[in-house]
Amino acid sequence: MALLSQAAGSYTVPSGPVCSKNGTKAVSGGVRNLDVLRMKEAYVSSYSRSLSTKSMPLHSNHSVKRSKRGHQLIVAASPPTEEAVVATEPLTREDLIAYLASGCKSKDKWRIGTEHEKFGFEVNTLRPMKYDQIAELLNSIAERFEWEKVMEGDKIIGLKQGKQSISLEPGGQFELSGAPLETLHQTCAEVNSHLYQVKAVAEEMGIGFLGIGFQPKWRREDIPIMPKVNLDFSSEADMIRKFRAGLALQPIATALFANSPFTEGKPNGFLSMRSHIWTDTDKDRTGMLPFVFDDSFGFEQYVDYALDVPMYFAYRNNKYVDCTGMTFRVRLKRYLEMRGADGGPWRRLCALPAFWVGLLYDEDTLQGILDLTADWTPAEREMLRNKVPVTGLKTPFRDGLLKHVAEDVLKLAKDGLERRGYKEAGFLNAVAEVVRTGVTPAENLLEMYNGEWGQSVDPVFQELLY
Repeated sequence: MALLSQAAGSYTVPSGPVCSKNGTKAVSGGVRNLDVLRMKEAYVSSYSRSLSTKSMPLHSNHSVKRSKRGHQLIVAASPPTEEAVVATEPLTREDLIAYLASGCKSKDKWRIGTEHEKFGFEVNTLRPMKYDQIAELLNSIAERFEWEKVMEGDKIIGLKQGKQSISLEPGGQFELSGAPLETLHQTCAEVNSHLYQVKAVAEEMGIGFLGIGFQPKWRREDIPIMPKVNLDFSSEADMIRKFRAGLALQPIATALFANSPFTEGKPNGFLSMRSHIWTDTDKDRTGMLPFVFDDSFGFEQYVDYALDVPMYFAYRNNKYVDCTGMTFRVRLKRYLEMRGADGGPWRRLCALPAFWVGLLYDEDTLQGILDLTADWTPAEREMLRNKVPVTGLKTPFRDGLLKHVAEDVLKLAKDGLERRGYKEAGFLNAVAEVVRTGVTPAENLLEMYNGEWGQSVDPVFQELLY
């Protein structure tokens, strides 16, 4: 399960001033080339030999250059909602800084949305869906529920309906990228409608969808689900505060939603294998970004770092698409992408955005989180990143357990939601029991595996079936 906000609401970069640390001053360098960036951010990933494009990174010499990496077997996982524009001259460092800064917006325009991923599988064999089945499913949803088809040549790769899109992720996961909406009630209604539509068609095909953080039975080449919540910021200073709070609390989110204890049909030794994988991947693209806590951090520093990371900015079909190849626990686009949680079943779909909205969209709660984590050292943050995927809320931290920190964090999140005035605090009920007991969803699955399931992972497909 993933929850995401296409927070800007529109993908057109404004031509007027963009925000500075205090909100409204223009960033130096102008927006001369920002028309090139008028499109939805797309993550480009390996999927199908029948769908190939060319991918090219930016380099750190402060202008865009194409690399000679050759053809790679990739397809955009989230098809752009607007046509990409061919770059007629090199992008500059200042263009990229201005692009990120253009995400600043006043609080009344802050939005939430959903990005919900799920594994498709054949009910009779439990094997992952094949592309032919995916194509049939997409075509049927389009025809029955009036979605517009997104094609790559003669291959269907996604659907669009208004500001919503359905796309494919690596490994064949279905992903809903929802419209930017004002309240958690609206985003949850959207997710429920999406699941109804998918389920109505899939059941007729003998297909089921699984709410879990990692493919539990088949080979690890199926990339894990990476749930996300994306949130807006009002200024560079607001972005910095939310980035720091979100990065510090990622281990809490990992523990609360840990739900990937199986790999290739057996326990893998982790409560969140998905989170562990990102501690053992290219550290330039998956690390904890310690410079975020430096006084000098801001849009410029983030761009300077990103320019040194291959595949962060890229081309697709010779068109610039802002390909985001960095998978940090918090990622900056024209909004903040909060990561670090495993996918889960229907009953927990709305808890993840509720968690982050409660913590980061209320000023008092945000300040409370910054105060709570202010003296956490880089070594402590790295320790939590490495140990929480194994021990969850039982991870020792200072004079207690991470569970005790989670209790304080959950209370702050509830208070933040209550002050929003939309009666949204109930969406946290699904994780309140996790915090109360200190037992993660993954530990519950392992208990069933070692008990009533007779050490077989097959029952998980029914237990977590949407």
